[in-house]
Amino acid sequence: MFHDRREAGRQLAAEIVRRNYPDPVVLALPRGGVPVAFEVAKALRAPLDLVMVRKLGVPFNPEVAAGAVVDGAAPDIVLNEDVVRRAGMTIDDIRAIAAKELETIRRRRALYLGGRAPVSVQGKTAIVVDDGVATGATAMAALRAVRDNGAKRVVLAAPVAPPDVVHRLAGLADEVVVLSMPDPFYAVGAHYRVFDQTADEEVIRLLDEARQWTGEEGRESAEG
Repeated sequence: MFHDRREAGRQLAAEIVRRNYPDPVVLALPRGGVPVAFEVAKALRAPLDLVMVRKLGVPFNPEVAAGAVVDGAAPDIVLNEDVVRRAGMTIDDIRAIAAKELETIRRRRALYLGGRAPVSVQGKTAIVVDDGVATGATAMAALRAVRDNGAKRVVLAAPVAPPDVVHRLAGLADEVVVLSMPDPFYAVGAHYRVFDQTADEEVIRLLDEARQWTGEEGRESAEG
């Protein structure tokens, strides 16, 4: 049981620092993954950026993930085939939901990053961080996108995830770092005492603060 996302992030950071990954870049899954990833990036003094992924919810129960979509030059969709089949979803259903979620991604990228270019992961260790993993669809899409963007090493890190999902995701990442793997697993929020929704303002504030230790903010001020 973690108190909140920041405390979970500090515990996760301690484990990741111990592993001494070369050339790390920390990539958060917004919004809930940002406070966790912030602590990891702070401990590593590494750049912090976002992987913009959105869950594709089942039409009659949006909390159930039929898959996920990640933005990019060629948006990638990862499906949870069992859920899609049980929900009776068609390709047209999936495309319609994906189009809506990609629009949300575009709006949030502009809001959070203010037009700043993504941090390059080319040849680096990309550490993808979330506040927890449930079905794994979102993490799967993020890992594939980061790998396609040229990361030399891909690490998935989360405070909590079910063991069967960790096993499945291990095939997509070079390493998976998870602090707690309860079985049975019910929900990510069940493992936090405080699990309030992460506000957009907090995401923006943490991303801005993270730019201070990479020197990016100072360079922008000098250039301006």
